[in-house]
Parts: sequence; C-alpha cells; structure tokens
Amino acid sequence: MLSTVSAVTDQRSAQPEPGPTGTALRLMLAAAEAFADKGFHATTTRDIASRAGLSPAGVYVHFASKELLLYQLSKDGHETALSVLQVAAEQADGPREALAEMVRRFTTWHAEHFTVARIVQYEFQHLTPEHRAEIVTLRKRIEGAVHSVIEDGVAAGEFEVADVATTTLAVLSLAIDVARWFAPGKRRTPEAIGDAYADLALRLVAAH
Repeated sequence: MLSTVSAVTDQRSAQPEPGPTGTALRLMLAAAEAFADKGFHATTTRDIASRAGLSPAGVYVHFASKELLLYQLSKDGHETALSVLQVAAEQADGPREALAEMVRRFTTWHAEHFTVARIVQYEFQHLTPEHRAEIVTLRKRIEGAVHSVIEDGVAAGEFEVADVATTTLAVLSLAIDVARWFAPGKRRTPEAIGDAYADLALRLVAAH
C-alpha cells in the first residue's frame, strides 16, 4: 500500500519496504514515467511495456488494463500523502507545529517524488467512476487532516482564519503545485522548498 509509491519513486533504497516487486514494480515505474510524460490518454500499453522491457502482452499478466495501473498508482500515492500528513500531525506538540510540519513534509514529498505526484494529483480524473470515487474519498481525508489542524489552531487562539475551508485549500494547493513545476537540478532542494512553504502556510493562517 504505502510502500508501493516509495518503491516506485526510490528504487535506490538499501532496505526497500514490502510491496510490488519484480515485473509488477517495473510496470508501475514504467507507467508512472509514461503517464507523466505523455498523459494517460496518449499512453498505450505498448508504451508502458516498452519502458519496462516487456512485450505488450506482458502488461496484462499483472494488470488487466492501463486504467488499473493508473488506479494503483493513484491509490498508493494518495494513501502515502495522507500518511505523511497524519504522522506529522501526530508527532506535533500543537496546531502551529503540526501545520508547519505537515506542509513541510507534504511539500517535500511532492518535490522528491514529482513524477508520481503529478499522476496522483492530475491524472486521477481518467479513472473509472468507481475507482475515481475511491480516490476522491482519500482526497477528502487529506483535506480533512489539514482542515482539522487549522480548526484546532483557531480554537486555541494560535491562528486567525476567517474561512477555514478556503484556507485549507490554499495551503494544500501550495504543496500540490510543486509537483507540476519541480525538476531536479534546480537551485532549490525539496527540503528548502518544504521549509519555505511551511513558513508561507503559517503566514496564511496568521500564526501567533
């Protein structure tokens, strides 16, 4: 589940977590690259198979369709993003620290794993209605995690926010947009962007 995206986005880990391995992992990596480069509709199973070093028929041994590949990537990516936010909130001492750390980690993840993050955030609308509904539920949980912390901050007198819902969307949008423009080799590292956006988020909520 959560380990799938980690495996797809960082095959260099010395101790990879459990998840798809071998050919299935190669296909997910190939699909992630193809969807990011060409978009879902323009990508064919032949494109994915070629990137994975397989025949087109080899894709169907593990995934019945390219839609299922997109679904698996979207599901794992959203679950990973939700976990990042939940762990950050649980480890914080209060709303101010929680929001800063949530945005820092959420932003850093979108930069470090920008290829998968682009798919997670911008391609899920191509899923079947049933799969899309599942992803929308996960997106609402992600939104709810940030919304809850901002509400807590307002209640504690640490934040000054007139519209919690709109502010929540603005905070999330900061981090999500990083996946759209980030590319390796830029002067700003994922960590530096995460730190800067954490500070911006605190300014958005007028943190004391």
